[in-house]
Amino acid sequence: MNTPVPIAIADVRAQRTDVAALSLREALAQLAFRLDGRLLIPGEPDFDASRAAWNLAVEQHPAAVVIARSTADVVRTVETARDYGLAVAPQATGHNAAPLAADHGLADAILLRTHELREVEVDAEARIARVEPGAQWGDVVAAVAPYGLTALAGSSHDVGVVGYTLGGGVSWLARSHGLAANHVVAIEVVTADGALRRVDAEHEPELFWALRGGGGDFAVVTALEFRLHDVADVVAGMLLFPAERAEEVLQAWRAWTEDVPDSVMSVGRVLHLPPLPDLPPFLSGRSVVVVEAVIQEAPERADELLAPLRALGAELDTVHPQPTAELLALHMDPPEPSPAFGDGMTLRELTPEAVRAFVGAVGADSGTALMTIELRHLGGRLRPEAARDAAASFDLPEPGATAGFDAAYLVFAGGMAIPGTGDALASSLGRLFAVIEPWRAEVEYLNFAEHRRDPARLFGDRLDRLRAVKRAVDPTGVIRSNHPVR
Repeated sequence: MNTPVPIAIADVRAQRTDVAALSLREALAQLAFRLDGRLLIPGEPDFDASRAAWNLAVEQHPAAVVIARSTADVVRTVETARDYGLAVAPQATGHNAAPLAADHGLADAILLRTHELREVEVDAEARIARVEPGAQWGDVVAAVAPYGLTALAGSSHDVGVVGYTLGGGVSWLARSHGLAANHVVAIEVVTADGALRRVDAEHEPELFWALRGGGGDFAVVTALEFRLHDVADVVAGMLLFPAERAEEVLQAWRAWTEDVPDSVMSVGRVLHLPPLPDLPPFLSGRSVVVVEAVIQEAPERADELLAPLRALGAELDTVHPQPTAELLALHMDPPEPSPAFGDGMTLRELTPEAVRAFVGAVGADSGTALMTIELRHLGGRLRPEAARDAAASFDLPEPGATAGFDAAYLVFAGGMAIPGTGDALASSLGRLFAVIEPWRAEVEYLNFAEHRRDPARLFGDRLDRLRAVKRAVDPTGVIRSNHPVR
């Protein structure tokens, strides 16, 4: 694995000009001249394209955009921002950009785009991957699959590895392996003082703790190293039913989840899909209820486990043995950037009454404007105490700021934010969250929080410790994230 080269960063610092003699515009021009990548400011031809997030409904209006092509570019950008009272907001894909952009949150910030830094290195013998900050899960899966290894990847090929992992990371193997953040072994960062650091359990352990599940508020990540796993194949797929059967199917799924082993990860989901040519005929223009499942068992054992759900008589059953690389397509996430509106919640339990309320808000006769509404089963090694107990068996450091969830299920709901739908989407989302509020857990999942939250809702009793780390490494708030700790 590569390690930082201090001499190169020293050379970068030697190129700096006396900032006291420059205006901000001149300083940005100097920064642009020194970058390996590019700097764009409002009014330039490519500025609007450079500031776009993955969610096209989010309008990001930064003071400038830097498209980095090296770690040295990150150092140069942080130093310039610090010297001129600006913030730096690192971003690869911008999947959860709405909280960052809200209330003109980027007006005094440089948006540091890292999407061109996508190298993935694999040490198959050590079962470690090292990724650059712009790497997406499609890059990682393609790199590790030839070795028969699996990463704790997100549900889509274009999800950014770093942002997903800093927020926790719930993969298709999460009930058996825990959060992706818990499998990180080292992180290379640039802190607010412009220093390039490599942190791990022995080197700056408090910063290492905060970065693993505390989000991106502490430093700009330039590389991430994490463990890979010998899980080459699984049994996975979906069972699809008409939406009119949503309560029957989801009640059966809820009961099923109470007894399945930790080798099973699943989602119960309602979809209301428009008639789009890109969708297969069995989905286009239809409302359906779906159970998605990933089972780390032999096919015969998987069939036994699935029998209660298959007894319902699915219209379509795609569950079959497959390599873990195919899991990136299971959730059917949009393959390209699109305008969206949505948000998430955690539930401490899912009772029959909760399912009934859920279906009443989003089922076939609900009139909801939401397009996708899901319940994701947690438990297993996603419980904080189980994650801590599992660290030794996986040869991992103690878990970080988010070890797991004191919750039994995740909820996420969203729709396409096309013109004229905003009020209907907001109303439908509000109705759903209101009816399931009685079962809400105390602390929420960072990566599913698509709107600003009180930090206490995201971090609970870890918040004071996270704020102490922020004060120690970034006392003036140079680094800005979508979910700040203060």
